[in-house]
Formats: sequence, structure tokens, C-alpha cells
Amino acid sequence: MSVIPTKAEALELLKEHNKEPFLIRHGEVVSGVMGYFAKEHDPERVEFWEVVGLLHDLDFEEHPEEHCVKTEEMLKERDIHPDMIKAICSHGWGMTGTAHQPEAFMEKILFATDELTGIIGAAALMRPSKSVDDMELKSLKKKFKDKSFAAGCSRDVIRQGAELLGWELDDLLQKTLDAMKSLNPEMGL
Repeated sequence: MSVIPTKAEALELLKEHNKEPFLIRHGEVVSGVMGYFAKEHDPERVEFWEVVGLLHDLDFEEHPEEHCVKTEEMLKERDIHPDMIKAICSHGWGMTGTAHQPEAFMEKILFATDELTGIIGAAALMRPSKSVDDMELKSLKKKFKDKSFAAGCSRDVIRQGAELLGWELDDLLQKTLDAMKSLNPEMGL
């Protein structure tokens, strides 16, 4: 019988394989963003979406060169539900050795927002407030267009994610910004 970990169990697993505070924080932010979208699009499975967000970079610190490939192995060993494994690993489609293309709406949201949360978080740190609370779409778009800003965050993946969702890029940027704003004050974004 397949296992669907609770959010607390997922956080414990994430911390078992990631000691870098930034990676743990990123998992928590993506989890919160996923929960935000789940409340609107799949309210009966909010925690499932949050767990997917928490575990999406499970293997990144230990196996960056095999990202998502090792996560799949690790989760299969723990008998994690196949739908959860596919959702988690599909965010690496086209970038890693994973063959899972995002198909379900939840998978497309994770694919589209993972890199974007990095840009939004970095942009927030550059603001006098150090927060997303007073960030507007216009300033986010300016940072998004600057390829040297948060250069490790792939704009192509974000654009591709918006396309997979059938959304305009501006809509994805605004909705993800709104999601991150909703995480305050508990996460201090």
C-alpha cells in the first residue's frame, strides 16, 4: 500500500537530506505556494499539494547532478504514492534525467512556480522593505527581464510553465506573487 506522508513527515524527510537552510526554506516557500493554488483549484487535497512542494528538491543538496532521478528512487524506497512521486519529479522535466512531463494541473503549477519563487524571493531581498508585501507586478517584471538578476533561475522554464498552464506570463507572475504574499506573516517574506 502506497504512503502519502503528512506535511510534518515531509518536512522531517526534507531536513534529513538537506542541511542547507536556504534549501529547506525554499521547500517551505514552494510548499506554501502550492497550498495557495490548491485552495482554489483542488481544496480537498491542499496538504497533498503542500507535501509535493516540500519534497520537490529532496535530492538537490546530496545529488544535484541527478536531481529528480535520485528523488524518485528515494521516494520509491519509502513506498510513496506514485502520483506524488510523478508530481514531485515532473518539475525537473527537460532539465534533469527525469522523463516525467508535467501533465496534471498540480504538476504544471509546480513546474511553473518553482524557479519563479526564487526570482520573487531575490527581488524581495533587494527592496528596502525586504518583503514581497509591497512588491508590484511592474517591479517583478523588471527583475524578470534582467537576465543577470537571480541568473540561476531559468526564465525559459517559467515561460514554458506559463505556456503549459495556458496562462499569460504576467498572470503567472501576478498569481505567484499573490501566493507568496499570502504566506506572510508566518514566513516573513
